[in-house]
Amino acid sequence: MSEGLLVVLSGPSGAGKGTLRPGLLAAFPNLRFCISATTRPPRRNETHGQSYLFWTRQQFERVRDAGGLLEWAEYVGNLYGTPREPVEQLLAEGRDVLLEKEMQGAGQLKEAFPQGVFIFVLPPSVAELKRRIAGRDTESPAEQLRRLQKATAELESLPDYHYDYVVVNDRLEDALDRIRAIIVAEHCRISRQAPGWVDAFCRRSEAT
Repeated sequence: MSEGLLVVLSGPSGAGKGTLRPGLLAAFPNLRFCISATTRPPRRNETHGQSYLFWTRQQFERVRDAGGLLEWAEYVGNLYGTPREPVEQLLAEGRDVLLEKEMQGAGQLKEAFPQGVFIFVLPPSVAELKRRIAGRDTESPAEQLRRLQKATAELESLPDYHYDYVVVNDRLEDALDRIRAIIVAEHCRISRQAPGWVDAFCRRSEAT
């Protein structure tokens, strides 16, 4: 059985990563989303175990120091990380795994999973990004400003990161189409086929 495909979506806060997720999960029955752990407080309508694993800083640091995270990073004062066990188990079972990570975390994952697919999601403009962040109405004006400043810095440093693809989330369905096409194409790579697939194909052809 072939190992599953790791798909990592990155992008500034407000780019729409979470909005894209349901459409991707619906399109690929074999795709599983693994939630991250964070020390930030829940926003409205966010629940522990569904949106994030909401941990205290002490809990986070304990799991991190025990090697239980694939990657971790600090983002606008809060810690974020990817629990190791569910990702590795799903990939070993042949399931595809979807992660949503900021740039620092994605960089660590790129080193650990160079065979993964790393996609950077962009808003159509900085003005639209600012509108989306403000429109969520889940953070204080000071927090919104910090996120916008962080997003601007990320965009300026994007050429230094080794993403495989960039997708502009201007219209949701168009962005979904692009990411769906990327995932299908990646599964068709010769390098991702199971060992011996050519011999198996030839044997099937001889039997017909």
